Amino acid sequence: MTVHFIGAGPGAADLITLRGARLIGECPVCLYAGSIVSPELLSYCPEGARIVDTAPMSLDEIEAEYLKAEDAGQDVARLHSGDLSVWSAVAEQMRRLDRHGIAYTLTPGVPSFAAAAAALGRELTIPSVAQSLVLTRVSGRASPMPGKERLEVFGQSGATLAIHLAIHALPQVVAELMPLYGADCPVAIVVKASWPDQRIVRGTLSTIEALVQEDPIDRTALIFVGPGLAAEDFRESSLYDPDYQRRFRGRDGF
Repeated sequence: MTVHFIGAGPGAADLITLRGARLIGECPVCLYAGSIVSPELLSYCPEGARIVDTAPMSLDEIEAEYLKAEDAGQDVARLHSGDLSVWSAVAEQMRRLDRHGIAYTLTPGVPSFAAAAAALGRELTIPSVAQSLVLTRVSGRASPMPGKERLEVFGQSGATLAIHLAIHALPQVVAELMPLYGADCPVAIVVKASWPDQRIVRGTLSTIEALVQEDPIDRTALIFVGPGLAAEDFRESSLYDPDYQRRFRGRDGF
């Protein structure tokens, strides 16, 4: 018996890897976070699969489901939104499975920041403007931030920030970043990236709060901040310059 942790992607049912979809189809048990995983993904489950929404469950109750499946010799597809590598709460589940000697695998998924960037139609790394992307969040009830991982610390780099799980703290985000990025720094908020009701709000650090107040955002939003979000007059990368010789180009005369 194996538990297959699967990154279910940002929302759209077709933004899941082939491996992830195949594993869901092979498992007689499926556990999914119903509050943030699209129910359309359950269409990949085999007929007769036992499907459990873990949104209202505690970690102990989820652990009990794994033990029940182990007793029955049934593989489990465990769906988490986005990609498993960040803010998935997978680590604590794997630790418990290790204690029971239960095997598991991890299948990556499309991360929410990538889906949000696609919705914006933007590359997040722009030559000579922004070459770093910081994935971060603010402290919340479920998990406080380590002392040195503060917005004002990351903001000193001038990098593009992808701030997750922070729409409730938008005034805090603006207050901490305004002195570092300036009032005119572009901000883009993508709500429910790739879902049918996806929404985008674009503004600056000086205008974004008022824009959100006009049409409030409750949850499932990602905040981007950085000059690269609106950069247009930037130098082209040397990667495709005709005078740039690289290993696989094989151009004569260079």
